[in-house]
Amino acid sequence: MTRVLVVDDEPQILRAMRINLAARHYEVAVAPDGATALRQAADWHPDLVILDLGLPDIDGVDVIHGLRGWTQVPIIVLSGRSDGHDKVDALDAGADDYVTKPFGIDELLARVRAVTRRAAALTTESAEARVGDHVIDLVGKTISGGVRLTPTEWHFLELLLRNPGKLVSQRQLLTEVWGASYQKETHYLRQYMAQLRRKLERDPAHPVHLLTEPGMGYRFQP
Repeated sequence: MTRVLVVDDEPQILRAMRINLAARHYEVAVAPDGATALRQAADWHPDLVILDLGLPDIDGVDVIHGLRGWTQVPIIVLSGRSDGHDKVDALDAGADDYVTKPFGIDELLARVRAVTRRAAALTTESAEARVGDHVIDLVGKTISGGVRLTPTEWHFLELLLRNPGKLVSQRQLLTEVWGASYQKETHYLRQYMAQLRRKLERDPAHPVHLLTEPGMGYRFQP
């Protein structure tokens, strides 16, 4: 049974999450603050953490840093803040995805399923991925149908394909592909994503695999 640790300072959210997750056969523990969450995670070793950013004692981003010091457990962030920078900071700290409050339980459960599938897939990571009609060999760096990519396009694409379903932040992509001094050059990302869609998506104007989350980052949807 998948273990889920829910961290939020709102009792009604903790109660609703416990009921809905337990009804779907998840084993659930809850924590009302960051310090309790870090202790529970160390003692209980959850398979997934659902974490509110606005905690009363420790900022949620600092909780992520604390977890990432010893575990790669998937983390879904809950945020009631309208400022996208908080979500970006959470993603850069190591969160796997985010849901904005108020949220529907069906949306959250879909994210839970996606993140847990991704975590399971990483244990049997394939050297191949499929985008539209194309099979991409990440080891041999070849694409079916004779599609050719530049080295920069490959680097960009590989970061997304090796994180299926995960939102990869603009900052992470710019830093890893171009370097730390390029963190504000978001137009690079738009240009290269457009090029990749033209080469790989069946309908580049309506992509289904290489997705944009405006102001946040990009996601490969298998």
